Amino acid sequence: MSDKSEYAFRTISEVSDELGIPQHVLRFWETKFGQLRPMKRAGGRRYYRPSDLELISTIKMLLNDRGLTLKAAQKVLREHGVEAAKTVSVAPANAFEATTEIQMLPTDASPAQAEPMELADVKDALATLKELRLKLA
Repeated sequence: MSDKSEYAFRTISEVSDELGIPQHVLRFWETKFGQLRPMKRAGGRRYYRPSDLELISTIKMLLNDRGLTLKAAQKVLREHGVEAAKTVSVAPANAFEATTEIQMLPTDASPAQAEPMELADVKDALATLKELRLKLA
């Protein structure tokens, strides 16, 4: 962490170094997440507020740690806000609609609560996925 106060504004290079996110990714996220609007001074230099850093950390967590698509992460933030997005687990509601439909689960939900699948069901699902992959290729 830098020597700056936690309340200080940060440049894009400082945010990039602190959070381990390349600068071009930060600029891209600004185009995809309307909530992310750093201040811009003359010449276009960006200054990120502490709330921007919190939002960026949450976006990083949703995309990288939880494996959501951009659309799903946008939906979580739009519908539930930054605080709620940090405190819940996100799981696809349906394997075929994972990019558009999400289901919010409490953080204490565990995979052990899911019903076990029969081997035949798993093989059927795998065959379906292989067929879909061939259609996409």
